[in-house]
Amino acid sequence: MQATNTLATLSAVLAAALGSIGGHASGEPVRGEDFVRAPAIGGGLCVSNAFQSNMVIQRDKPVPIWGWASPGETVTITFAGATAEAKAEDGRAWRAELPALPANGQPQALTIQGASEKLVLDNILIGDIWVLGGQSNMEFDLAKVDDGALEIASANFPQIRLLTVPKGKGFDSVASFERLEEWSDWSGRHFTKGDWLVCSPETVPEFSAIGYVFGRRLAMATGAPIGLIDASVGGTTVETWTPEGALKKIEGEETRALLGEWAEKIAAFDPEEDLANRIAGYERNKENREKRGDPLPADSQPPSDLRPGPAADRNRPGYCYASMIRPLEGFSVRGAIFHQGFNNCFSGSAGAKMYRQVFPEMITAWRAAFRDESMPFLIISLCTAGDPQTPENFAAPMYDAGPFVREAQHQTYRAFRDGGDQNIGFASSYDLRKSWYHPQIKVPAGERAAKWALATQYRAFPGRDAEHYWLPPSIVSAGAADGALHLKMSGEIKTADDSDGTLLGFAVAGADGRFFPARAEYASDGVDNRNRPKLRKDALVLRSPMVPEPIDYRYAWARNPMGNVVNRYGVPLPTQRSDSRPLEQSFPGIEPPDGMDAQQAKRWLGNESRKALKDLDKQRRIAEAKALLAE
Repeated sequence: MQATNTLATLSAVLAAALGSIGGHASGEPVRGEDFVRAPAIGGGLCVSNAFQSNMVIQRDKPVPIWGWASPGETVTITFAGATAEAKAEDGRAWRAELPALPANGQPQALTIQGASEKLVLDNILIGDIWVLGGQSNMEFDLAKVDDGALEIASANFPQIRLLTVPKGKGFDSVASFERLEEWSDWSGRHFTKGDWLVCSPETVPEFSAIGYVFGRRLAMATGAPIGLIDASVGGTTVETWTPEGALKKIEGEETRALLGEWAEKIAAFDPEEDLANRIAGYERNKENREKRGDPLPADSQPPSDLRPGPAADRNRPGYCYASMIRPLEGFSVRGAIFHQGFNNCFSGSAGAKMYRQVFPEMITAWRAAFRDESMPFLIISLCTAGDPQTPENFAAPMYDAGPFVREAQHQTYRAFRDGGDQNIGFASSYDLRKSWYHPQIKVPAGERAAKWALATQYRAFPGRDAEHYWLPPSIVSAGAADGALHLKMSGEIKTADDSDGTLLGFAVAGADGRFFPARAEYASDGVDNRNRPKLRKDALVLRSPMVPEPIDYRYAWARNPMGNVVNRYGVPLPTQRSDSRPLEQSFPGIEPPDGMDAQQAKRWLGNESRKALKDLDKQRRIAEAKALLAE
């Protein structure tokens, strides 16, 4: 049997069939349900759904292709003048590999010939594929962001191709994924998942905003086809994106404790007991509504399904990796960008320590999954959330796990880079400020990601300073002297805006560990011939009248922090510090009363610490007012 674009035809036929089977004669998706248009693995000769019409194939790397056929069947793949053969194993799986091919923006067809069937995938380009990973701030669609309407209206890029991976089935996922209309409880609607789409104003609104902006910059700068694969899920943690096997090898106390907690939760879950509790809850609700004169609908029925419980939780360690990255294992790509962290902010210092243990292993595992141990990987740091830190309300916002997670992300980046990894990248996002945990300022985040890729992977910027278009400035050294902290920077820095030039966001503390906002000034090397200070833009002096002998500093240390320090090209200085105090010692000396369980103690400590830090701000402001009156 031969058919042009057989997979697309099969999808349409299957969608109609499933609609009929499910009682939906129109084939339209039903509210609250996923609606599968093509299974992960079809019958007869088929190929993984990673390979479709309209896709991009990675240039300059061997191209593995896999699928299923009858056991023992020989399968021949032909594309761009190259041919490869494979024989299906007893379990039907086959795998072939085409040689590396140069970029080509002309649409071509890929054929998969079996003993009696032939699949033809059309409109395929050869270029670069980038994977987009993380949680909702990566997943956040273009239609919802600032200037999204402008981006959508101008998204006529037929050389860009888009694929959004379905959420998958966790550890039961196979080496492919479904093509479906996936229901979102968050949005109350269906989203098209699992299809390679040609980028246009019609297809791009639901796609990752950061990913699209990143991809369109690469396409504009390089002229090469760009494929974007969004594998992100809102509300997920770093450990769920890491293979279970890799997690079990981590020796860190916090990671081992996390794995133990999940094992206990899974073992303790009783689906029959869960169902009985849900039925009892249904009956109570029914009775209460009848008493109020607001009975349930006549066709309402008590629950009858057995739920999988914690075993199917999207944040079970390894779950999202198994769901969404495993079906892509072996796929040839150029690199990945990753934006995540919010849901790892709920576990205090232990969560941040665990993040630091897990994140490097996650990056290494993704590189292994895509068969490239030096695969380019960009870390976009944790987004903002909550009210902004201000000079008046400075200390209290420092009691937050957010900067500790940002610190773990930056430390991971530094460890790779200091170890000689030239393909690791980092971009801050804390200065893209909005109080909502989904700040819609995504276009600049995508542009920053593109700067890194264009500078490091495409050598698109001329001159010796090309790297500094993306490279974050760093603090090289710090030392105390003359009642101040002296910082040596990696290069010249400035303020991000055209204000009075005040460098904001630094705090200093003495031996008591109590941080106050610092006045940051450029160091000077004497005076010039006009008796003006010769300022050094690569060195800072930090002082505070509240801290006579500072020994530690922090920078941009809040979830929505002050901080306006950038390099000469506007790249923000990342969140960082010199001390190592845990979150729970943000105001040293506060201890929860005896008799509290862990959760009670955590809440009590947080409330009391914020009160003490708020009082610290009050004391400082009184001291500042007295000093002003004394002038």
